[in-house]
Amino acid sequence: MATIKDVAHHAQVSVTTVSHVVNGTRAVSPQARERVEQAIRTVGYVPSAIARSLKSNNTRTLGMLIPNSSNPYFAEIVHAVEDRAFGAGYNVILCNTDDAAPRQGRYLQVLAERRIDGLIVVSTGQDATLPTQLAGLAVPTVLVDREIEIAEQPCDLVETAHMQGGQLAAQHLLDLGHRRIACIHGPAGLRPSEQRIAGWRTALAAAGCDHGAHLLWDGRFTSQGGYDAMHALLRSDAAPTAVFVCNDLMAMGALCAAHERGLRVPEALSLVGFDDIELAAFTSPPLTTIAQPKQRIGALAVDMLLERIDGKRQGHRQTLLQPELRVRSSTAPLARP
Repeated sequence: MATIKDVAHHAQVSVTTVSHVVNGTRAVSPQARERVEQAIRTVGYVPSAIARSLKSNNTRTLGMLIPNSSNPYFAEIVHAVEDRAFGAGYNVILCNTDDAAPRQGRYLQVLAERRIDGLIVVSTGQDATLPTQLAGLAVPTVLVDREIEIAEQPCDLVETAHMQGGQLAAQHLLDLGHRRIACIHGPAGLRPSEQRIAGWRTALAAAGCDHGAHLLWDGRFTSQGGYDAMHALLRSDAAPTAVFVCNDLMAMGALCAAHERGLRVPEALSLVGFDDIELAAFTSPPLTTIAQPKQRIGALAVDMLLERIDGKRQGHRQTLLQPELRVRSSTAPLARP
């Protein structure tokens, strides 16, 4: 592997001159700069990012934790984060925790060892140790989608108004004449799921409709979970005429189960998802869903992080973005007998 001395020898300049060219620490004559840059290409020299970070006290690197890389919602958030970070001259190290608290803790150690400048976290649902771990990491941190309480070092937060999204979904179905509306939700204790359920309950209660526990089914935020929950729901004594499914992955599984039971959507059963992932427009039928502003979430998370890194802001900031209803072909007015 080529060293900085090899570059200096090839360019017939001092090691100090090569260092100034690589790190931009002092002006170098155009002729010397050209020789150094040509020598770098010729000998294949790769500057050490670690060494430069020790001198400059930054690595131009952000860390990001997500709970499930197979969920297109998180993939779309990551895409927005990477785009914004790349435009600002930062790289992103992505870690998939697979909804496992021990794995999340290990990745935080890895990111600390990599001397990241800042961290974006979509937390796992069940990790009571995360606040202590983040406080100990002592880097600017932005939480996305899921709140956690950190008393010692409050984090920035950007998320969608999940409760309002649940209300939008239920109200849309109520406006179509549906009164028996079930809900397929995510894991217990996960705040976005709990808030979406609360929105569903609020809308149904205001309309005087049943919103009891017998209408709630756990789909685990996975397509298989949505599939299983819909089959169980349709086998129940009083099947609904409409279902609010708390994310699009589960809604896709639920659609598959409805098709297998011979139910036409939306003629026999209306279905609303949540997230508006790109694939939602290509299901059969295309899925009515509650859209989260994913591009804005990702861009805001990076912008908020860079404000803290650059010292432009000290206090923590919380941003709540509003969801929107995307009406497609999976919902229709209640068919009267």
